Amino acid sequence: QVQFVESGGGGLVQPGGSLTLSCTASGFTFSSNNMAWYRQAPGKGRVLVAIISSTGNSRNYMDSVKGRFTISRDNTKNTVYLRMNNLKPEDTAVYYCNTNPYYNDWGQGTQVTVSS
Repeated sequence: QVQFVESGGGGLVQPGGSLTLSCTASGFTFSSNNMAWYRQAPGKGRVLVAIISSTGNSRNYMDSVKGRFTISRDNTKNTVYLRMNNLKPEDTAVYYCNTNPYYNDWGQGTQVTVSS
């Protein structure tokens, strides 16, 4: 059974602040899959934020987070991370991890709220 457990969000972050999200995956061969972070803002669809290749050698980001977010992974821990710096109110969303392309099974996500 494929499972994703996201953590690191919750609470309120001021604009300009930082957070690191974590996601532990199970039920598939983690080290053989590209991993990604997605987010869903209130009233909007889920969008792809960042992708990291199976080895970690390649990363790509949506334009609005380039230079502010960093995706990384630890294949020994089946965990993918998202370091978010200089957060903006428009980053407010529920953040999810999954493979890319994604499985239909999603975790509960972790809420990130950026507001003064």
